[in-house]
Amino acid sequence: MVESDIQIGVFYASTTGNTEQIAEKIEALLGGAARGHDISKEGFVALKQYTHMIMGIPTWDFGELQEDWLAHWDELIEHSFSGVKVALFGLGDQIGYGEWFQDAMGQLHDQLKSQGAILVGYWPIEGYDFEASKALTDDGRYFVGLALDEDGQAGLTDERLEKWLKDVCNAFKAA
Repeated sequence: MVESDIQIGVFYASTTGNTEQIAEKIEALLGGAARGHDISKEGFVALKQYTHMIMGIPTWDFGELQEDWLAHWDELIEHSFSGVKVALFGLGDQIGYGEWFQDAMGQLHDQLKSQGAILVGYWPIEGYDFEASKALTDDGRYFVGLALDEDGQAGLTDERLEKWLKDVCNAFKAA
């Protein structure tokens, strides 16, 4: 379990169930500090309850937003994230869709940044094999969140998730 004394909202949507499973793992690892919110059922009603959030988004098809994220996007962009710390995790398939790996996470990152969010939890690109991604930092050395590939690298997920969550919780605690 990862230590956190901060209340964290975990927002996600999932078509195949992979993103939901990761969100549930995050909740379990964070214990009582985290509460999950499936946006396909709740939308973004609970955003106002948190100053610390983790958001999970899968990239669908050719770099597109997942259908529930797309359906609630207008609701998301109406919220102010000024001063809110947010960490992102994304799911994608670097072999089958290597030209668009994690593009939806990149779109979410850019949107939240434009709304004043303090984004934390960037993740190194070492150990991945993809062609292109809109989810890279300007220097191309990091993803803008934890990049997961349950199709090709599921065996690395738990280790990556635990390390990333420790980093995220430390960033959430920092002033």
